[in-house]
Amino acid sequence: MAKAQDAMKVGKAYRLLMENDRVRVLDIRLRPGEVEPMHNHPDDHIVYVLKDTKWKLTGPDGKAQVIDLKAGQVVWMEADTHSAENIGTTEGHNLVVEIKKK
Repeated sequence: MAKAQDAMKVGKAYRLLMENDRVRVLDIRLRPGEVEPMHNHPDDHIVYVLKDTKWKLTGPDGKAQVIDLKAGQVVWMEADTHSAENIGTTEGHNLVVEIKKK
């Protein structure tokens, strides 16, 4: 299987808010039923949830995890590859802060 590309290159739901040599800040919005294709986050990252929703993250091995996201929640995620699907009934809206390796 080909290596998944960076979220900003293949994803349509991501918007770059800021980037420097230490962090990259992304805004992501997914409407109910929307799917972001397989992509990677090359660095460990923090997800700050702005709207309640439920997402399914599926890795390249086909294993999936469902996560209930609540507004105000902060989630730590290690660098990974996944697709993301909004399986909730409301638009998902998160800020993703990727911490670049030095």
